[in-house]
Amino acid sequence: MKTPSLRISLLGRVAIAIALGIGAAYVLPLWAMRFFATFGSIFSSFLGFTIPLLIVGFVAPAIADIGRKAGAMLGATVLIAYAMTFGSGMLAYFTSATVFPRLIEPGSYTAAADAAAAGVQPFFTIGIDPLMSVMTALVLAFVLGFGCAARPESAGALKRGLDSFRTVIELVIGKAIIPLLPLYIFNIFLDMTATGAVAPVLVTFIKIIAVIFALHVLLLIAQYCIASLFSGYNPLRSLRTMLPAYATALGTQSSAATIPVTLEQTVRTGVSRETAGFVIPLCATIHMSGSTLKIVSCAAALMIVRGMPLDPVTFAGFVAMLGITIVAAPGVPGGAIMASLGLLSGILGFSEADNAMMIALYISMDSFGTACNITGDGAIAQIIDRLFGRRQKAAVA
Repeated sequence: MKTPSLRISLLGRVAIAIALGIGAAYVLPLWAMRFFATFGSIFSSFLGFTIPLLIVGFVAPAIADIGRKAGAMLGATVLIAYAMTFGSGMLAYFTSATVFPRLIEPGSYTAAADAAAAGVQPFFTIGIDPLMSVMTALVLAFVLGFGCAARPESAGALKRGLDSFRTVIELVIGKAIIPLLPLYIFNIFLDMTATGAVAPVLVTFIKIIAVIFALHVLLLIAQYCIASLFSGYNPLRSLRTMLPAYATALGTQSSAATIPVTLEQTVRTGVSRETAGFVIPLCATIHMSGSTLKIVSCAAALMIVRGMPLDPVTFAGFVAMLGITIVAAPGVPGGAIMASLGLLSGILGFSEADNAMMIALYISMDSFGTACNITGDGAIAQIIDRLFGRRQKAAVA
């Protein structure tokens, strides 16, 4: 009988990498740490090279797919999903700007991080320049996406090319970046431990995770309270009905895999099956409230510990672009954070080490963000059902 292979989730691998990186710093010789630093330098350059390609590969075909569909219901669903995503990002910003300075000492991580940056040096570096800047990639993605949507009859070949390019980028992320990501994070924590920067980082992790989990609960309650203004349903009862979908998303870490459960539970809240069948699969790719909340909260927290100013106008622009960039993020764990790295560097001024911290923080809460995304889809379905007069009375389980 064939023995089943042991499979460890990405979260598990990242947790192991962090623990091993901290422990290995006390036993590895300098030459071994320099070896891992060399890998980290090369991987970071490769990651920077792929970010603009990732933006074009995912944003352009996503815009083309949405634009080629017609109907007022589609437009309303997209607008509401984007409004909720943007609102969650700004909620995260204002909460972080208010709460985190009381929990985290501003600038506490700066000296340690600077020491880590000047600590273990690689044997050599390889510069891999990206083909274009992040902003150029975004503009190119918009031009290609809207061009395909506006002239579908003459842009068929281009649309097929964009779909093929997206497949290639998904392959690069799924087969190269994600498998090597734990080793990259191992190197980051190895370097920080060797230079004494890891203690403030771990304390910061715990505080950020606690606040973000509380924000997720608050966000879902707010979304269903807003939906209740349209549907008339009890928001807490609707949330209780959606709990099976939330639990399924926690286990699968996939919005797509949770669609059948989300669809059934949304119908149980009182939404017609016709409306739920349209809204739930669509929102699985365009509604990213939970992911946006995590990214913005983590970014604000890291900026506080780095002593960087939190400008509301800058963050509003960041959230507005983030809501578009992570639409149709790759169907792999951590896809949203990978798609946002360019914005973190280009708009907020994050360094390579900051981006690595963002990846580790995000993945540590990946399942909770996915669960928040799909549970909020039910609130959007209630609003759409009421706006378009297709609501049917259904018993709430």
